[in-house]
Amino acid sequence: MFATLFPGIQHLQNIHPLLVHFPIAFLVGAMLLYGLAGISPRLNLGDTAFFLLILGTLSATVTVGSGLYAEEGVRVSPSVRDHLLEVHEKFMIATSALGVVLSAWAVAARPFPRRGRPVFLLLLLGLLILMALGVDYGARMVYDYNAGGSACSQPIEFTR
Repeated sequence: MFATLFPGIQHLQNIHPLLVHFPIAFLVGAMLLYGLAGISPRLNLGDTAFFLLILGTLSATVTVGSGLYAEEGVRVSPSVRDHLLEVHEKFMIATSALGVVLSAWAVAARPFPRRGRPVFLLLLLGLLILMALGVDYGARMVYDYNAGGSACSQPIEFTR
């Protein structure tokens, strides 16, 4: 029944592609709402931003774990592994680690730190930049080198 409802899932090599969109959505939402809460204190968005940050960090951690678990089974050439997969992995681990730091700070000063608020927002923006860079490397693996499926014969060598 599951294959009937979601026929595309049967072509996935692992569950990592099913998870990657959650941290992206939650962390971007957290930044947006924390930014709005910083601009207009009258808007009561801090609690929602806090929960999005926590959900984003938790989902990023799970997603990084699924990526590390799936890494050995990803069928790409050594050059793609070196130039894209390893860089993607480093950016996403850094994103998750920074998310843990920011979540701990937000828990300690729940829901939105008053002291150091500009630094908190700047670090959250930095997290989004790290994540965007990592996402770009992951997307290049999937769309340029077919790391996520069987549409082309493997391995495809890395090109600039």
